[in-house]
Amino acid sequence: MEIWQAVVLAIVEGITEFLPISSTGHLTITEKLMGLPIDDPSITAFTAVIQVGAILAVLVYFAKDIGRLASAWGKGLVSSPARQSPDYKMAWYVIAGSIPIGIVGFLGKDLIKGPLRSMWFVAGSLIVWSAVMAFAEYAATQTRSEKELTLKDTLIVGLAQCLALIPGVSRSGATITTGLLRDLDRVTATRLAFFLGVPALVAAGIYELPDALEKIDLSILLIGNVVSFLVAYASIAWLLKFVAHHTMMSFVWYRVGLGGLIIVLLATGTISAT
Repeated sequence: MEIWQAVVLAIVEGITEFLPISSTGHLTITEKLMGLPIDDPSITAFTAVIQVGAILAVLVYFAKDIGRLASAWGKGLVSSPARQSPDYKMAWYVIAGSIPIGIVGFLGKDLIKGPLRSMWFVAGSLIVWSAVMAFAEYAATQTRSEKELTLKDTLIVGLAQCLALIPGVSRSGATITTGLLRDLDRVTATRLAFFLGVPALVAAGIYELPDALEKIDLSILLIGNVVSFLVAYASIAWLLKFVAHHTMMSFVWYRVGLGGLIIVLLATGTISAT
């Protein structure tokens, strides 16, 4: 992989990781257009490791929130009165909600890296999940705020996050959509998606790091993470402002259009599925 290719992939990662349009799907498409082998272990390792840069952007952007939750969690472990704090409960919610994707991701890692990376599968997932997102926007009442979040909500959203392991679905798309279907308001659902993404993406990056270091130059990995951090930070700030005043329908139409374009390119032989 050349430096310019690493930069392009890092930009795509930073833009798409937290938008409900599938970072894995866009990275797969971009790799294909640049002539990179999408099923090569070094490529999949690189795309997993540069997620760390995007996660660092979340940690910096939500530093006060994360620090408050971590502090409340630590105090609650040693103090009974501190366990009554909403922040203590929220910290446990995030931990519990992160467990499903860790289990499913580990058990299904071979399937995720192989057959599911087909461009046909990416296109189909982009379109099919768009229908779910559109339904959520239609059915959601958005009557519940973050103060009304429960353990059941977080576990359900955490289970939905497992769907993001399918290229084309989108981690944020799955979690935000499920949050809306639980009648959480759009900002609360989006913030929860960010918080649940931290453990999941950090674990994925750490898991793939040894393989990436073995096959990719360290300087390329560092450049990729710096770029993904900067772009992701801007993407997070934009998305939170956007969802406060807009629905997700613009993302739905984008996903449908992109999925349709991929199908046309595959059908005409312009690009291959793998």
